[in-house]
Amino acid sequence: MDLRQLNHFLAVAEELHFGRAAERLGMTQPPLSQSIMALERELGAALFTRTKRNVALTPFGRQWLEHVRPAVGAVADLGAVAERLRQGTVGRLALSFVSSADYSILPALVRRYSTAFPDVEMTLAEATSDVQIAALVEGRIDAGLLIPPASGLPAAIDYRPLLREPLIAAVPEPWVKEGRLSIEGGRLAGESWLDRPLLLFPRHVSPAFHDLVLDHYRAKGRSPDVRQRAIQMQTIISLVSAEMGMALVPASLRNLARTGVCYLPLADAAPVLETGLAWRRADETPTLRTLVDIAVAMMEKEIVIPTKAGMTI
Repeated sequence: MDLRQLNHFLAVAEELHFGRAAERLGMTQPPLSQSIMALERELGAALFTRTKRNVALTPFGRQWLEHVRPAVGAVADLGAVAERLRQGTVGRLALSFVSSADYSILPALVRRYSTAFPDVEMTLAEATSDVQIAALVEGRIDAGLLIPPASGLPAAIDYRPLLREPLIAAVPEPWVKEGRLSIEGGRLAGESWLDRPLLLFPRHVSPAFHDLVLDHYRAKGRSPDVRQRAIQMQTIISLVSAEMGMALVPASLRNLARTGVCYLPLADAAPVLETGLAWRRADETPTLRTLVDIAVAMMEKEIVIPTKAGMTI
């Protein structure tokens, strides 16, 4: 059977008159009757009972009509669906993000995109930058919020910076209360803190972030005492709360309030971490392009992220 035959069946089922159905379809009655008979032979069951005066649906025909009508309607809607897909107002979008983005750019980006395109099914997955880059190259995700490696991204990947924020110190609260750190004007001062145990990302998951921290120590002639490594910001902050050490984290991590943790800006010039949006350069999927447009517009308007401490980035 084909769509033409289904439309013939619908017309006769709704008109219950072959002559009126043929007129509605813009054809003569004999070909319409032949089409219906061919459909009945294919189905192996009668769709209509016919007399000289009346045409009626058989019990089988009535039940089949319940399935045919929505199916034909769905086909009729395919043109409009295709147009919406071309415009990027429906479809799917897979977005990954580094854990730090969950406390900075991610909520604003998702909120603006979802508000503009509520019918796009967006899936979110947290992943480290190295995992995201591999997933982008392999086509397993559409876009990623990541920290770009200093060595650059693969040639197939396009990238736009979205946020640059200073690193601040996340330190155990007892260290502050017990005077084990030098603090001036609410900032971490002096250099004694450089000798405290440090919690750090492994280099392979975020080389740019890892090297940014180490370079800051090296610039001061120090080599950090790295006690433990973790790949998620939440884990690092939990370890700080457990007094396993301190960490240098993006300023937006102030939004991650955790008992036993104090966030302190550095007294001197702080390292600056960049986070941006990456995607496959050759990917012209409309849903992706609209995401990029929104992200770039946010960047051009200067992203302001309120923090729990009243600070903005």
